[in-house]
Amino acid sequence: MFKKVLVANRGEIALRVLNACRELGVRTVAVYSEADRNSLHVRFADEAICIGPPRPTDSYLNVPAVISAAEIADVEAIHPGYGLLSENANFAEVCRASNIKFIGPPPEVTRLMGEKEKARQAMKRAKVPILPGSDGVIADVNEAESWAAKVGYPVILKAKAGGGGRGMRIARSAEELPNLFHAAHAEAANAFGNGELYMEKFIENPRHIEFQVLADEQGHVATLFERECSIQRRHQKLIEEAPSLQVTPKMREEISRTLCRCLTDIGYQNAGTVEFLMDSTGQLYFIEMNTRIQVEHPVTEAITGVDLVKAQLRIASGEELSEILPPKLEIRGHAIECRINAEHPRKFTPSAGQITAFNVPGGHGVRVDTAQYAEGVIPPYYDSLIAKLIVHGADRAEAIACMRRALSQFVIRGIETSISLHEEIFADEEFQAGQFDTGYMERFLARRTEA
Repeated sequence: MFKKVLVANRGEIALRVLNACRELGVRTVAVYSEADRNSLHVRFADEAICIGPPRPTDSYLNVPAVISAAEIADVEAIHPGYGLLSENANFAEVCRASNIKFIGPPPEVTRLMGEKEKARQAMKRAKVPILPGSDGVIADVNEAESWAAKVGYPVILKAKAGGGGRGMRIARSAEELPNLFHAAHAEAANAFGNGELYMEKFIENPRHIEFQVLADEQGHVATLFERECSIQRRHQKLIEEAPSLQVTPKMREEISRTLCRCLTDIGYQNAGTVEFLMDSTGQLYFIEMNTRIQVEHPVTEAITGVDLVKAQLRIASGEELSEILPPKLEIRGHAIECRINAEHPRKFTPSAGQITAFNVPGGHGVRVDTAQYAEGVIPPYYDSLIAKLIVHGADRAEAIACMRRALSQFVIRGIETSISLHEEIFADEEFQAGQFDTGYMERFLARRTEA
């Protein structure tokens, strides 16, 4: 195991990694921007180094600053968390060149899975089902129109690089396709420095299902079941749960077997998540792979008993999956996670500022991952996530009851939060019945407006 690890992130995920390191007896180094000087990940690390001004491009995304901090602190490895540099293949290459272990997949694999069309083709070769679409990048509007005619409307244009809903447009007719193509191209170029697009058949209101994977450096791959992530707003997840109500044991086994074969072939290592859309018939289609730990990883930890962040560290230090995972993985109960964000629950506008009161719920089956506290400050420069509220029950009904109780005891004052929005969702009959898809929030907000 490593003696010292630098955590190249901030907020709750930085604290989560620090906790895993401490329990493994690994010393830690936090990096922070000037805005995060009083953050908990700085306070609880063994060492902390300021790497720049508040804006991410000047600090957390500043590769030379992060590497310099790692060299000054003489660390053996860097854990990137999620977001920021976690899926930056160039950063992973710089780590390798600096003789620092990057806790994630090799840069070649990160680059392959980051280019979504190449990832689609890799999955297609492994017999993983993919959506009908273009054979690679679309050169211009004329080619887009040709592919749309073959695939059939509606279609979705997606950026070759990046994610988070940017560089993405849905075309439901030939008349609107040209303008949407230009808009998606411009947005992708601005967001990612790469305006290239590809096209897929668009499924109206699918379910969003993802499979957690772990792979060691000896060529062994395991799946740790699936998560349901269909409750989204503008392609941003709000609520996640595990397991999915819609994935049958047979489907779970078949997809897991196929993914293990595919990821072994491409040389995948460490943690990752393979994301699918499910249509109304129950058919799954691959959409992308995230080559990092996910925000929603705690629900998988709850139903499996596996600490995924510790697993990442142990894999990167050379251990095999047989040493890390139990002999037989089984689903234990049901888990749900709410993302508590610093935003207005009705206007959905960001809410930066100082927290004046902060009380987290507890009790049986409740977990809260956060790096906030009373008198803490939510700066305007970063993601709005304040905390993740995770509950675990014997079944989904028990988990929902636990979540409703926990939400009622979660107190944050001084800023606006999404707590009341989550309370409304968990009281909604459609959600309680499990009758939802990626169009759920649109229908829910329409019902709320009518009421």
